[in-house]
Amino acid sequence: MDLVGVREVRVPTTRDEVVFAQGEIPLGGGTWLFSEPQPGITGLVDLTALGWDPVTLTHDQLIISATCTIAELSRLPYRDGWQAHPLVWQCVNSLLASFKIWNIATVGGNVCTALPAGAMISLMTGLDATALIWMAGAGERRMPVAQFIMGVRQNELAPGEVLRAIEIPLEHLTARTGFRRIALSPLGRTGTLVTARLDHGGETVFTVTGGTTRPRQLRFDDIPDAATLATAVHSINDWYTDPHGAADWREAMSAVFAEEIRQELQESELQESEPHESELHESGEAL
Repeated sequence: MDLVGVREVRVPTTRDEVVFAQGEIPLGGGTWLFSEPQPGITGLVDLTALGWDPVTLTHDQLIISATCTIAELSRLPYRDGWQAHPLVWQCVNSLLASFKIWNIATVGGNVCTALPAGAMISLMTGLDATALIWMAGAGERRMPVAQFIMGVRQNELAPGEVLRAIEIPLEHLTARTGFRRIALSPLGRTGTLVTARLDHGGETVFTVTGGTTRPRQLRFDDIPDAATLATAVHSINDWYTDPHGAADWREAMSAVFAEEIRQELQESELQESEPHESELHESGEAL
């Protein structure tokens, strides 16, 4: 769609040039921005020329730049011990967009748009990622992505601020994860999406997106029992209804999915704790 009110597109190459006049907004991939009228927008500041590396691996973090495209993230290679790696593809594929969109749409744009069905929101909150924000003028601040999303199409960016990157702790990529998603049609927008992460210390985090106005995380010191988990899911109070699903259906399916994932994680934990044949043999126990 033509943005008839836009009079200028600026392309900064340094941070000092990342400033916004009245009526200007940042531009990443623009797949949502150009999908509908944007009244009041008179200028775009294109962030894609800043040359941010799509993905950076440090000793303790995986850093995804805001301008990393969905396609680039989908090609993230597996590394030894990254049990959570399948979650990347599962969430990327939940975007249900053509390869043309994947090659243009950005991770940061998907997060900042703050739609309930934002697939990158599901991924980043499921892994307890942190948003790195460039503040207006200078300086930076960080906050959990789960808090960065305030509601439907509402995020925590103040005027003049830009999402620079999203930081994922490597220890969360080595955790066990679970994933469930449903839509009203095979290629429909997400009705609800539930992930869970079982950390090595035993903490279990269930995250619900898609069917709530903002990400909802349920934390437990260990894998909860069925009743405790069900009570926690039903305590969420911002289920909503739109053309992609009714609130009561979203709540019911989220409870079903959370329980299915809980059982999966419990079974995997039991299997991990069982001695292998070689261990039994060495201990002198019967095989």
